[in-house]
Amino acid sequence: MNNTQATRPRSRWPRLLAIAATLGLLIGAAVTYGTWGPSVIASVNRILASQRGQPDQGDDHGDESGHGHSGHSHDHDDHGHSHDHDHDHEHEESEIVELSSAARSNLGLTGDGIIRVQPGTFERTMVIPAIIAARPGRTMLNVSTPLTGVVEHVHAAVGEAVVPGTLLFKIRLTHEDLVQAQVNFLETLGELDVERQEVQRLSSAARSGAVPGRTLLEKEYAVERLTARLSAQRESLKLHGFSDAQVARIEQERRLLRELHIRAPSPDKHDHSVEFAVGGEDMSGDDSASPTDSQQWSADARPLTVAELNAHKGEAVSAGESLCRLADLGDLYIEGTAFERDADAVYQVMERNWDITALIDTGNESRRIDGLKILFLDHEVDPNSRALRFYLPFPNEIVSDVVNDDGRRFVAWRYRPGQRLQLQVPVERIEGEIVLPVDAVAKDGIETFVFVYEGGHFIRHAVNVKYRDQSTVVIARDGDVHMGDRVAARGAHQLLMALKNQSGGGADPHAGHTH
Repeated sequence: MNNTQATRPRSRWPRLLAIAATLGLLIGAAVTYGTWGPSVIASVNRILASQRGQPDQGDDHGDESGHGHSGHSHDHDDHGHSHDHDHDHEHEESEIVELSSAARSNLGLTGDGIIRVQPGTFERTMVIPAIIAARPGRTMLNVSTPLTGVVEHVHAAVGEAVVPGTLLFKIRLTHEDLVQAQVNFLETLGELDVERQEVQRLSSAARSGAVPGRTLLEKEYAVERLTARLSAQRESLKLHGFSDAQVARIEQERRLLRELHIRAPSPDKHDHSVEFAVGGEDMSGDDSASPTDSQQWSADARPLTVAELNAHKGEAVSAGESLCRLADLGDLYIEGTAFERDADAVYQVMERNWDITALIDTGNESRRIDGLKILFLDHEVDPNSRALRFYLPFPNEIVSDVVNDDGRRFVAWRYRPGQRLQLQVPVERIEGEIVLPVDAVAKDGIETFVFVYEGGHFIRHAVNVKYRDQSTVVIARDGDVHMGDRVAARGAHQLLMALKNQSGGGADPHAGHTH
């Protein structure tokens, strides 16, 4: 009996030590689970997913292999984890769009096609109809003849592009006053020459006493009178349109000017666009300063377009009659028409110097022109429509510039007066919003999505749209899209279609749900 009682304690110790060791291992595993647990479970999930994808794994082997219940919810383990983690992994894969480099290029998802989400300024806008208009007194330039004559040659052609100084018309002068003024000027020059020669001849005779001094004095007085008359006639010629150089040339060559050369005026300078010539000889006084025909132009001069041609060769024209009209389309106006209820918003935009965006329909898409500002408001409200018109400066651009076989230049401008457009006028500004282009958001039923670019893939995320207009979308900062994420700036709808096709053509059952 004593031997048995002595050996019983010794037989319990190994069992107690084994139990303590097992408990210690379990406690240590539970404490360190955060370190090794996720990686082990992830490895198991990958093995399970690969086993499900093998063709030789059928439903008959599901129970034997242990994978027959994958993807379904089961009881949780000791640490609160269930097999739904594998379900989440499938959901993430179904949200990923795989695109080739060619597909990304076709959708424009390279370079600036992927943008980073940053706090932006959202503008709530209203749309106001507008029209491209000419600048009064600046866009259309009327070219007229200052004197009566007959058109001998028309150098201009309708639609042709010319620059200031280009010769447009040659007119043979028949203006009686101008002809008579030149004749009187030449006659006075001749009389003055005679009297000066007479004074020179009498000077030596008067010194010798052969001629009385009074005779010489009378001739000198005559020279002074003719000089004064010549000065008055010179100013008269200038009033008729002659320049100082032209008057000096008449005085030097003693010939009447018979032709009037009409050149294209400058819209920005008050230079002379009328010159006179003797026959076909130009008498501008500075032939090198301006071109002599339409085949010469300055590379930096803005072209003018011959919009109308009113004179023809052989036609008699009177002083002040219009010969042609030139259009300066380089700078135009946008004329916006705000209704009475929108007048306060227009005043606010002008007062705060906010930018306005113009939307021009080009057929395939709308072209945006940003950074426009209101220049002035109309001085009255239209009494019939009760509309208030306002104007914005609008620079134009050349889209075609060619020279034909005849050496004539033809220019096509992108915008023309009368072209209709729309203005996005800001009404409210909010800072710190997530503002994306409208093409960055795809709509599927009642759900809206954006595609975040991560790891070379595009991942679909559901978002809450707070506001949408023709060009921008504001999304709430309560979803999976955060500041700093990179998202597709365009082609969101095509990405959504690609995702559906990628998953088998049907609608994704998880569309619109954020996990």
